[in-house]
Amino acid sequence: MLEHLEQQKSLTTNQWKIFAAATIGDMLDFFDFFLIGFVLAFIIGGWNLTYGQSGAILLSSGIAAPLGSLFWGWMAERIGRRKVMILTVLNFSIPTGLMALTPEQGWLFLSICRFFVGLGVTGLYTVDVLVVQEFVPATKRGRITGLTTVLLPAGTILGALSGAYLEQHIGWRGMFLIGLLPAGLTLLIRAWVPESPHWLVGKGRFDEARRSLAWALQMDPARIELPPPAPPPEPVAWVELFKYPRSLAVSCLTGLSQTAGVGITLWVTTLFVLVLKISPAEASYLVIWVGVAGIVGRLFSAWASDAMGRRASIVLTCTLGAVGCSLAGYLSGLYIGAVSLFFLMIVVQSFFGSGAYAIIGPYMAEVWPSKLRASGMGLGYGVGNLGKFIGPAGVAVIAGSSNMISPKATIDALIPAMNYFAFWYVLAAAAAWFLGFETRGRTIQEIDGDLRGSLRVNLTTSRRPG
Repeated sequence: MLEHLEQQKSLTTNQWKIFAAATIGDMLDFFDFFLIGFVLAFIIGGWNLTYGQSGAILLSSGIAAPLGSLFWGWMAERIGRRKVMILTVLNFSIPTGLMALTPEQGWLFLSICRFFVGLGVTGLYTVDVLVVQEFVPATKRGRITGLTTVLLPAGTILGALSGAYLEQHIGWRGMFLIGLLPAGLTLLIRAWVPESPHWLVGKGRFDEARRSLAWALQMDPARIELPPPAPPPEPVAWVELFKYPRSLAVSCLTGLSQTAGVGITLWVTTLFVLVLKISPAEASYLVIWVGVAGIVGRLFSAWASDAMGRRASIVLTCTLGAVGCSLAGYLSGLYIGAVSLFFLMIVVQSFFGSGAYAIIGPYMAEVWPSKLRASGMGLGYGVGNLGKFIGPAGVAVIAGSSNMISPKATIDALIPAMNYFAFWYVLAAAAAWFLGFETRGRTIQEIDGDLRGSLRVNLTTSRRPG
């Protein structure tokens, strides 16, 4: 049945609808996730927040992020991709809207709401990638799923635009109310996203898989021959993920590149204020260009994923992302005319470092067998999501103040902070090169066969006496 996908030369309108729903969803969930970084720049002074209180607001979602991807990845194996997409959108949009009700000095209320935002945001990305991959042929999988991530930085741009132009009219509470709007995306998902045929086949629900596949390919279901009846599939235990140590290692280590990207994105508005001595509104405006660089970088990386292969393109983008991070620290006090080199290097970091995730995100799902793809993606992305905690925490400890987020960041403090971020890109590049295996052009079934073969080899080796 699934061979009909591999025979495609071009995608249908319905396949592009699935892609659009996933892409818009990812953009809006990143808008909700990073919105706090812009709001925080406006409330820090008026609330006189301590370092611990500000850190709790930013880091609460980072604490929840690994739990969200693990839980929702596990749920996507059990109740299906489509239902999880809908539930995760509600999971992050409703708590964002509730933050408009935050009382004055209500940093604890913000922290609790942000915890639930973190659960939902990572859950949606975990399943979005799977849905797109399971509706496109192998020859287009790298490029199309990479493009799904292109508008993630646009979520940051929406936050920056809100901070630069809307906050003065609607206030920071109004900005949170805007974060409630993505809940409407659930209607789009219900209309445009059927259940994954791969998941339905894995559950033995062949007739439903045929209807889903026929809708996506815009063909008569009668042209798709049903396979003979098969025994009910046995449930797969989550612990079976650990039978694939190479998949486990490469998905987790490349996923940790988020430490740099998320850490910089959450703190960049505040760092621009401190280092460049500008207002929060001016800093928000600069972040728009950082987001634009990230979008262009993801377009480049989506192309490179199929053109160069997954491993080579991850090594290239992560290495250059690390260079941008490191130079941002060393060159932070220098200018070319009126242009700050700190700003320029952050743009370089966004192009390559943010762009790298257009390859890494889909790759974390590709390295797992079909029966464990959602759980494996959830685990790899969950470990990677530790970066949402250790990223902002690391730069706060290195470049922040002991009492308040105040103008005490110096060039000397920024150098180790930016090198700290660069390390995580280098780690991802090394993991892809030394532990990764190439998935470019391989169908999901072919990757399954390779992993089954490696599993048999591992089991045979482990059973040998002596």
